[in-house]
Amino acid sequence: QVQSVESGGGLVQPGGSLRLSCAASKFTPHYRAIGWFRQAPGKEREGVSIISSSDGSTVYADSVKGRFTISRDNTKNMVYLQMNSLKPEDTAVYYCAATTDSRYGRKWNKGDMYDYWGQGTQVTVST
Repeated sequence: QVQSVESGGGLVQPGGSLRLSCAASKFTPHYRAIGWFRQAPGKEREGVSIISSSDGSTVYADSVKGRFTISRDNTKNMVYLQMNSLKPEDTAVYYCAATTDSRYGRKWNKGDMYDYWGQGTQVTVST
């Protein structure tokens, strides 16, 4: 199922920041975690980060560690991806997705672990 859930994308210069939002309330209320993925033209989809709905634990791809931060606001049922020190190679369509499987473990970055997907938001890092 694809729904309009992401927002916050846009054009930013290298070194800049963006914050993406994911309206997790539009997914099933039974999700166990929310993940962020991205896909650049001609490249495979890449898992960026994930946050657990139970304990808030997080995982990041090596390519974004130290620059991106995933967080959640349980009162609003929102998940955010704060992206700092953006690089041209971060340019991609960013998707948030929900998994109902709490056992995602090391498979957190596998798309087939997720049951619900947003429609994506474009992030372009360029001068």
